[in-house]
Amino acid sequence: MKLLLALLIPVVSQAAIWPDAIGPYHRAATMQVTLTDRPVWDEYGLKESEAARYENGASSFTATAYVLQDTTGALAAFDWQRPAASTPSKADRLAVEIADGLLLAHGNYLLLFTGYKPTPEELRALTSSLRNVDSTSLPALPGFFPSRSMVPNSERYITGPASLQKFAPGIPPSVAAFHFGAEGQSGVFHTSKGEMALGLFSYPTHQIAMQREAEFGKIPGAMVKRSGPLVAVVLSPPDPDAAERLLSQVRYQASVTLDEYVPTRRDNIGVLVINAFKLIGILLVFCVVSGLAMGGINAFRRRGGRGDEANALTTLHLN
Repeated sequence: MKLLLALLIPVVSQAAIWPDAIGPYHRAATMQVTLTDRPVWDEYGLKESEAARYENGASSFTATAYVLQDTTGALAAFDWQRPAASTPSKADRLAVEIADGLLLAHGNYLLLFTGYKPTPEELRALTSSLRNVDSTSLPALPGFFPSRSMVPNSERYITGPASLQKFAPGIPPSVAAFHFGAEGQSGVFHTSKGEMALGLFSYPTHQIAMQREAEFGKIPGAMVKRSGPLVAVVLSPPDPDAAERLLSQVRYQASVTLDEYVPTRRDNIGVLVINAFKLIGILLVFCVVSGLAMGGINAFRRRGGRGDEANALTTLHLN
């Protein structure tokens, strides 16, 4: 019995990612996803993946889902799997239209539709059915990455040695120093003398970035710039002047959030005065009602012949 339960637990825990239906299409089969560059997927935090074939009469399409550890992993996988010829889509914050479908990142999910582009209503129904969606914010590093003269869809997010080896092999992992909590992004840029690659790395503190700047400078042919906790590097550029102009676009701006006191209605003097008048009115009404009640009680006692006795005073002749 225990052996049977042990065999069933993995099956139950790996429930289907894809729903039974997407719009008019119904799921006909589920398939395993063939992964290449498994070390990169592991570094991005891949937890599970699943492909499904949907059919609607003679029409069919394939949907592939990758569940990553967090939104950073989904962003990295999205940049990596995005085709060079894809165009931006409004389907989601991170979404592109490919030749025969759609690729998008939603939370910690990467979704690929091949042979069909779901409608906005179908996507809303699908994303609302996904389980354990990570809603944390995306990393801030891409916001500091230059965009002028960049080759479209050439960005790649780097989270460790495996992705560094694949997307920026000229930089040694010991120089990038991921054990400090570094993350990076690479991209290719056009110049009049050829294309050149830029690597941008983010570190927890300015002091660590200063130390890494010196190490990056030891790479033969490297041009390096530091801006705050960011270190930008161009390796052996074909046009040093163009590389200098590219590095000048890297500017770090700190975002400071101050705890400010938000006034409430209690701080409004007008509201205070109005509430004071309300209290006075309540006290006046209470006094009037109390006086009428006492007068009514005394009148009732007088009619019963007990009024004088009830109101009689005891006098002490102390003189």
